[in-house]
Amino acid sequence: MPTQVYALLVWLAVMAGAACLAERKRWSAPALLVGAGALLGAAPGIPQLELAPEVLLALLLPPLVWSDALHSSWNDFRRWLRPILMLSVGLVAFTVGAVGAAAHWLFPHLPWPACFLLGALVSPTDTVAVQTILERLHAPRRITAILGGESLVNDATGLVAVQVCVALVWSGAFEASEVAAHFARVAGLGIAVGLLVGAALALVNRYLRNVQALFSLSLAAPYFAYALASELNASGVLAVVVAGFVSAWNAHQLRGEARVELHSAWKQLVFIGNGVCFLFIGVQTPAIARATDLFDSLQLLGPALVLAAVALLSRVLWCAPPTVLCALGAGLRVFHRDGLASWRTAAIISWSGMRGFVSLAAALALPTLGRDGLPLPGRDALVACTLVIVLGSLLLQGLTLQPLVHALGLRDDEDSQGEVRHARERLLEAGIARLDEYCSANACPISIHHLRTHMLDELQTLRDEDEQERRSALSRVVVSRQVRLEVATAQERALLALRDAGRINDKTYDRLRLELDQASLPVAREAA
Repeated sequence: MPTQVYALLVWLAVMAGAACLAERKRWSAPALLVGAGALLGAAPGIPQLELAPEVLLALLLPPLVWSDALHSSWNDFRRWLRPILMLSVGLVAFTVGAVGAAAHWLFPHLPWPACFLLGALVSPTDTVAVQTILERLHAPRRITAILGGESLVNDATGLVAVQVCVALVWSGAFEASEVAAHFARVAGLGIAVGLLVGAALALVNRYLRNVQALFSLSLAAPYFAYALASELNASGVLAVVVAGFVSAWNAHQLRGEARVELHSAWKQLVFIGNGVCFLFIGVQTPAIARATDLFDSLQLLGPALVLAAVALLSRVLWCAPPTVLCALGAGLRVFHRDGLASWRTAAIISWSGMRGFVSLAAALALPTLGRDGLPLPGRDALVACTLVIVLGSLLLQGLTLQPLVHALGLRDDEDSQGEVRHARERLLEAGIARLDEYCSANACPISIHHLRTHMLDELQTLRDEDEQERRSALSRVVVSRQVRLEVATAQERALLALRDAGRINDKTYDRLRLELDQASLPVAREAA
């Protein structure tokens, strides 16, 4: 059997063990996977998965970003667009500048573009571990929404910044107007591609009924959006994000059975993808350390640790001004509206900027030689510093975020809980109204109101030897099934109306819609 197959089996076993241990001990699963990966990479004789970083990035990034977009709230994204853009665009630029300036001070022999390249590499954040902790602890919705929106957009802005900085390294010229125009073109084309792919998938989903075909298309869509945008020299990540938003907004066109099965399939797929990402970071740690002599002296490790602190402090400094202004009474209304006035909120957002797979994979995918055949200045130092910043953020922030949330006493907003209660009330009202309407126009059997009688009717259709009684029971079962389907349809329409009117956010909508789909699944299968 090929060595790669054995390596895959080892990785899958490690993922399963880390998931069980993290759930049992309430530990950070990403930190466990990174530690286990480091042991795998350092242990002799253990088979390793040998995939080029650029291949792994193109293989894992589209479906993971797609899944994040599907499960993000478009209503929340619009509501907190300003703080999301402050973090995903403004903070990215601030991080590039701060880390770049510190890198040039620590490595004076590196040209400025190479230093800024390091800042671009560590500017994207990986919020997989953050969201897992915050959702488990029922942190306020505004925090999870802002961090989730940031992670969706800053992957795109960070990778575009990497692309620009690599071009600057080779050319040596910097024109602010050209950089701004390039960024606008890359972002604009990415959004256009995402809208096109998302609309096309929504149109196909309206008519397609085969669940296997739907899953195949949902898996192909992020790769197609990413590839098409890349061919046009646009942002592939931004294209995937927009396509995912469009697809999620039109998911009500799918049958309930298809939504349940697609949700389950994507959940398992994302678990494997995230596990591979964190294991990759751990496995690469010993290899990078050996190649760059990272841990053999402080000549490289010392500056890398300083840069890790700069990356962390740059986020804190960026998030602090709104809170300070509000505390001094000089805060603008916009900060209160965005939820940035609270120092507790600012503390959590500041401490949630963990770097991850995207940063390290992008660093390892940096070209060794340029078009003119000259080596990339300081490539080994860039890769080693990126690794230290990624490990430092995952271990320090990842292991302390949960105690910090506990210490600050942050809990889910009452508004979010009230929103769910209100939505449930509207669903029950819609279902009861449809039931009353149906039964006023049709003769409803008692089985509509009593599940036991309905089950006896089904049993009678199988056992009763009298043909007339069997037909009568079958008729009552058919009417009961039809009424339940009508009620489910009315409730789904009421839920969709709440979302479209902005009275509930998309996560609440997805949660309640999944409950409706699961409840009506047996009835749908009976009807089929």
